[in-house]
Amino acid sequence: MLTGAGGNALFYAIGLLFSIPMLRRIHRRFGTWIAPTIAVAVFSVMFLISAFIIGPALTSDSGAQVPAPTPVPTEQHSQHHT
Repeated sequence: MLTGAGGNALFYAIGLLFSIPMLRRIHRRFGTWIAPTIAVAVFSVMFLISAFIIGPALTSDSGAQVPAPTPVPTEQHSQHHT
């Protein structure tokens, strides 16, 4: 449940839920909903960058699956053993 798109959506929703008090303070301070809307947009962009770019880059194991090159005998090596 916590991996993939479902987990990302869950943590995004939790982040928005916990940011409601801050968004209300921003609204009271500026007297408009524009500032909280900008804050939610910044949160959304940063969450998307973290979840879909930085996270996969840190946890990718593509380097671990590359097989080691196998040695190929050369003509000189064959002559050495004859």
